[in-house]
Amino acid sequence: MSGESPTGQDWTDREIDLIVADYFDMLRLELAGERYNKTEHRRALQQFVKRSDGSIEFKHQNISAVLREISLPWIWGYKPAKNYQKTALPEGIERCLGGQPSFLTIAAQPPAPSMPGMQESSIIYLDQAPTLVSSDAETTPEMRRLIRKFDPAARDARNRALGLQGEEKIFHDERARLIQMDRQDLARKVEWTSQERGDGAGYDIRSFDAQGQERLLEVKTTTGTRTTPFFISANEFRFSEERSDAFRLVRLFQFNHEPGGFELRPPLDRSVKLEATNYRASF
Repeated sequence: MSGESPTGQDWTDREIDLIVADYFDMLRLELAGERYNKTEHRRALQQFVKRSDGSIEFKHQNISAVLREISLPWIWGYKPAKNYQKTALPEGIERCLGGQPSFLTIAAQPPAPSMPGMQESSIIYLDQAPTLVSSDAETTPEMRRLIRKFDPAARDARNRALGLQGEEKIFHDERARLIQMDRQDLARKVEWTSQERGDGAGYDIRSFDAQGQERLLEVKTTTGTRTTPFFISANEFRFSEERSDAFRLVRLFQFNHEPGGFELRPPLDRSVKLEATNYRASF
């Protein structure tokens, strides 16, 4: 490679492939709870990518931004920066992910089986839901393809352990919330319905408000961000309309790091865009 600095020029595909691979090496270590040194990684990378420290750090932040958009975890020390190469960077990340599909499974893992200490952990107080955006016109074709290829909603739906841990967390949170309101009588009646009666009820947890009115909670959990898409079954949607007085959809996000959440009330189509994704075929 020439000794001339390419400062001010767009990153080449080769440079992008090198920095994305290095970023994923660091992210894999971070997800495994292992120590690593960002400065050492940057200096090693500079032997092949003749870019300044600031340029490399900013490109790392760009990679974080793309990963956030496809609802994969990113390195928390590299805050997402959205001003990135709209075509070249998503394509580079697609090449890297396509070559190591097992990384998607590792990256989407919940914290630990059955989350020891769940009952004693702090309550996730449910915040305001994101604002419904009318259009995704700003999303480039490259990003739309990347999102379709590594569909975060499908990834979460396949992750049964993640879903169960989210339900378990809300089950304990509902009981703790009622105890805080001096309604121990109601706390004892909170039911993890999907475990006690099966998945067909249209909700996961039966709880109550302080006045004793039912709260029928369907829990959707992701390791992605608060705007990561999710699936709603036809049965869940019908039930939300039939019991709009009591049904609440509880969305948990960033579940493997600083979890947060919000509630959606029926009618759900006022809060989220609903798209038909499957058809029932019969003879």
